[in-house]
Amino acid sequence: MDNSDPRTLVSTDWLAAHMSNPDLRILDASWYLPDMGRNPKAEYDAGHIPGARFFDIDEIADLRSGLPHMVPPPEKFISRMRKMGVGDGHQIVVYDGMGLFSAPRVWWLFRLMGHSDIAVLDGGFPKWVAEGREVEDVPPTVRDRHITVRRQAHMVKDVTQVAQAAKLRDWQILDARSPDRFSGQGVEPRPGVRPGRIPGSINVHYETLLQADGTMKPADDLRAVFDAAGVDLSSPAITSCGSGVTAAIITLALTRVGHVKNALYDGSWTEWGSYPDLKVETG
Repeated sequence: MDNSDPRTLVSTDWLAAHMSNPDLRILDASWYLPDMGRNPKAEYDAGHIPGARFFDIDEIADLRSGLPHMVPPPEKFISRMRKMGVGDGHQIVVYDGMGLFSAPRVWWLFRLMGHSDIAVLDGGFPKWVAEGREVEDVPPTVRDRHITVRRQAHMVKDVTQVAQAAKLRDWQILDARSPDRFSGQGVEPRPGVRPGRIPGSINVHYETLLQADGTMKPADDLRAVFDAAGVDLSSPAITSCGSGVTAAIITLALTRVGHVKNALYDGSWTEWGSYPDLKVETG
């Protein structure tokens, strides 16, 4: 049974069946951690799903910030999407080279900018290639397209709002990082960032939401993961991670199970762990 939903997650079969739609836009939003030793743009140039445009998470960002890939100003987002030929009236499908890793960040970003006709490709490029589907190494022909932005401010939280939530405990804070980083035992990949977690936060490692083939677990299994972690799906939630990328995997999973009141902490642990006056839990 294909549970594709063009507003959250679609299968490779769904994408293959819609490739001829003139209003379909495909984005390669591959991004990797420095220690992965992979170059997303070079991989895109070598081969991508036909018609896909490359979405540079690090460049389509607020470069004035000292934090990595923070949400871009609306004007910059509009400018970049126009040049990529992505705009109003398009159905967007975004994928990445890990299967399901960085693509949800771009899915969330479009939703933040007021566009809900966007889905993540379940299993991403690895699944597409494993199934022997068509790949090309030439960039698509792009025509400018107008895009309207209606920023949904309630979908993102800053450090002050998260600090208040941690103090009042009126929002659950869900951390997508690995258990060793969550506990403070693991090494933080960015210099100057303390180990540990936001006080009172709950660990929902993003990998627990995925199946072995890199696809997202079915809704019932996602609910079981959240339940086992101690998440109350009837209460509001803030998602967080290392730098605001894998937090969006939790956001996507929450949306798949019908959770509505959630927001993403854009600065995530890179920001929180850099402030010496913010409390940190370990253990």
